[in-house]
Amino acid sequence: MPAGVAARGSDVCGFLAVDSGGSGLRAVVGVPGDDPSARPRRESGEPVRTGARGIDPGHLMDQLLPMARALAAEAGVGRLGTAVVGAAGLAGLGDALRAELPGALARELGVRTVALVADAVTAYAGALGARPGVAIAAGTGLIAIGTDLTRWRRADGWGHLLGDCGGGAWIGRAGLEVALRAHDGRDGGSAALLACAEEAFGPMPELPGMLYPRADRAAVLASFAPRVASCAPADPVAAGILRAAARHMAESAAAVCPPTGEPRIALTGGLFKMGDPLLVPLDRELAGRLPHARRVPAEGDPLHGSVRIATDLAGGALTLPGDERMLYVARR
Repeated sequence: MPAGVAARGSDVCGFLAVDSGGSGLRAVVGVPGDDPSARPRRESGEPVRTGARGIDPGHLMDQLLPMARALAAEAGVGRLGTAVVGAAGLAGLGDALRAELPGALARELGVRTVALVADAVTAYAGALGARPGVAIAAGTGLIAIGTDLTRWRRADGWGHLLGDCGGGAWIGRAGLEVALRAHDGRDGGSAALLACAEEAFGPMPELPGMLYPRADRAAVLASFAPRVASCAPADPVAAGILRAAARHMAESAAAVCPPTGEPRIALTGGLFKMGDPLLVPLDRELAGRLPHARRVPAEGDPLHGSVRIATDLAGGALTLPGDERMLYVARR
């Protein structure tokens, strides 16, 4: 049991905060006002299944229940009054979760207030808290989400076949395209990226047959994005791909950013670990399109956002706007 919680009894009411994404479930149990560093956390490493009904509430509960009970015991929390579940795909695939999860959490854990939150909103809350602004969340995909604290607005996040412009899969696909151009001898190719692609995937004529049938095609494309960034300082074609990615990101941010006041812009997600080859052109694009906004460092990740929402919800102080698909609160 973490230091500082040994004296808690069965009357202590805590919260459960969850982040469900492509790498599995992560969960935290705590009490509003406690020491955040003392809150125990666990993760499953197994992504929640999706099927004909969307995100599978049964599979989520199968993973979450043992984690939640163990975390509550470790934190010295007798009951869980509030739960916040941030879930990737909630906006389009969350109907079954919204219908079943609040009741299941009430039956199994006694939870009275449940918030089901899109992962873009937990990313926003983790990065900026309850402030007007926009968060650009970029990993394999890309979405920009903004709020003036009266409603949510989103741009892109439509998946690697229809959008996610500027995200990891988009950058990787663009890099492989110019590699294939170089292989064919067409204009606009990059010999540097051709060499990287052959090192990563083998002979180029075999790439389509290897890539197209894969269910994890977006992740495979995104795995090539760091190669594009590594070539960018010396290869103008690779640098041009990252400038185009930055332009797409800034376009999405401008579409959702509050038009007045001094909104903040935060970047969150693993794609930004590519550093200056992407960040320098992105800062330039953001300054040109959103001169009234100020870029600030992200304060935390999506799990931190779930914790923030849970803390505010438990204390009756939630000021982020509700939305049936983005931030849905059910009280029993």
